[in-house]
Amino acid sequence: MAATDPTGPGSSPPTPASIPELIRKKRDGDRLEDAEIRSFIQGVTQGTVQEAQIGAMLMAIRLRGMDLGETEILTRALAESGQQLQWPEAWRRLLVDKHSTGGVGDKVSLVLAPALAACGCKVPMISGRGLGHTGGTLDKLESIPGFSVVQSPEQMRELLEHAGCCIVGQSQELVPADKILYAIRDVTATVDSLPLITASILSKKAVEQLSTLVMDVKFGEAAIFPSQEKARELAHALVGVGARLGVRVAAALTTMDSPLGRCVGHSLEVEEALQCLEGGGPPDLRDLVTQLGGSLLWLNGQAPTLTQGKAQMGATLDNGSALGQFRAMLEAQGVAPKLAQALCSGSPAQRQGLLPTAPTKDELRTASEGTVEKIQALPLAQVLHELGAGRNRAGEPLHHDVGLELLVSLGQRVSAGTPWIRVHHRGPGLSPRHRQKLQEALTLSRGEPFVPEPCFRELILPPSMRG
Repeated sequence: MAATDPTGPGSSPPTPASIPELIRKKRDGDRLEDAEIRSFIQGVTQGTVQEAQIGAMLMAIRLRGMDLGETEILTRALAESGQQLQWPEAWRRLLVDKHSTGGVGDKVSLVLAPALAACGCKVPMISGRGLGHTGGTLDKLESIPGFSVVQSPEQMRELLEHAGCCIVGQSQELVPADKILYAIRDVTATVDSLPLITASILSKKAVEQLSTLVMDVKFGEAAIFPSQEKARELAHALVGVGARLGVRVAAALTTMDSPLGRCVGHSLEVEEALQCLEGGGPPDLRDLVTQLGGSLLWLNGQAPTLTQGKAQMGATLDNGSALGQFRAMLEAQGVAPKLAQALCSGSPAQRQGLLPTAPTKDELRTASEGTVEKIQALPLAQVLHELGAGRNRAGEPLHHDVGLELLVSLGQRVSAGTPWIRVHHRGPGLSPRHRQKLQEALTLSRGEPFVPEPCFRELILPPSMRG
């Protein structure tokens, strides 16, 4: 596994006197030259730039922005700050991945990675942990006893050989500069900067040496961007910079107002992902998995049309091949074979006790008759966060058994007193404030029952496929 020169062409180590000048230049709205961006990131990697200076530069970028050229160089500099993953030449056209901007109940990666592997793809998924109100894919997987997200680049290659997919954390060898910047972004109110988001995401994907990437860019009350317009702006940036990097990137715009699926919380989401891998589960989860996976297969030339790509993905869920790849990934990443078999072949009842289970369950009931008009994801996630399902800072422990189940669906007609949510927690009971916040997340109307709109709204294609 060869490391690359993090400085890149034409850059030199920044001097202490030059850093304020670079900050001042971006603060005043000027464009940074390629060598200036590369030298700044080199200083971040080597620890010669002060944390206060990094924060100042991030804020200057947040307020003044970057054009596509600057964002491309920032992405390249971040990617080149560590090792590049190397794969056999025969895999070159098979390497694909998906990344989400984060949502409540978003367990798509757990289903999508093995389903793509079942279609012949290689999926080296570098994922993240939950921070704030969104749940992290790594945290969900770590609710499975024995599952290890810590894998070296060499181990990732072995995982792709044997299971076709892996879901791992960002190691110290990969994109170390991004880890430094992200930690400072989180405490300097610069997380929502479009160029910083774009560079952070695509730098990690660039080291994967992908052929095709699909971004799930969420918008709505519980998303990083509430408006579809702002989400579309990020989507175009990701697609545009991806094209400059030589990666075929498409971006799906999907809604995040209500939770995805019926379960929120780590072990509960694993159980729901298993249901989807068995051909069942919530319709909105299956639809998003097949939409995103079908898009990847089509964009990567492994399906002649998007419709046929979706059909291929659906077939892997229905015929058990995706579930088989999931089991292979579990065993390859440290889960005992007997446990992996029990999780992937047992009924939901038989799986009880194999995953962390909360000691207390409370159900809340509807106060009146009506049609379920809205179930707000954000307050539900905030309550679970306070009950221990989330963390306030990196490295903080969380409770894998805390979560909730939605017992009703959008558009459903319910009578007064109908149980609508079941909260799994550590007791002794929900506080009045938590009960009130949960009840306020449910909106009933006098309207007729309805079929909710799919959360997949729009697919922004790479420039080479437009027209």
